[in-house]
Amino acid sequence: MKKTVLVEISAHHVHVSEKDLEILFGKGHQLTNKKDLSQPGQFACEERVTVVGPKREIKGVSILGPCRPQTQVEISLTEARSIGVSAPIRESGDLAGSPGCKLVGPCGEVEITEGVIAAKRHIHMTPEDAEKYGIVDKQIVSVKIPTEGRALIFDDVVARVSKNYALAMHLDTDEANAAAIPGSCEGEIIG
Repeated sequence: MKKTVLVEISAHHVHVSEKDLEILFGKGHQLTNKKDLSQPGQFACEERVTVVGPKREIKGVSILGPCRPQTQVEISLTEARSIGVSAPIRESGDLAGSPGCKLVGPCGEVEITEGVIAAKRHIHMTPEDAEKYGIVDKQIVSVKIPTEGRALIFDDVVARVSKNYALAMHLDTDEANAAAIPGSCEGEIIG
């Protein structure tokens, strides 16, 4: 059986706490759903912020909703170097010991002391998907991306299994560009 998976590009984005959302956008502000994402309950927001590092800034970075307990910034390694931050490669939410940055919104600024990461490439799976493919939560797999002229095999892909997920692999923009992925494509889990 071929173990296929939708491969999506996860561009830079920010997850904010409710407290930081109010500082950045004003008291009582609620996130505005611009577009639902492939993961159930997740959405891209109308709200955007500027991410400021020691060297440069990235303007117009999307916030993804809903709010989370801790604010985090997910950027590519190229972007991290550009703004002067040494972002570790981590799973979303694994923020301890990561560097911080400043976020600027229309109503205020937030200085986070940690929370800037380059997201570890991963596959979201339901328990049913995982069982069908013979994969367990946190298992490391390889995925073949058969794009024309730049086919690649990505190793070190972590499987994240939850009933709250939908089957999809997420790569950052550096990884997607290396494989010449045209927005999204189909990949094959090969190991």
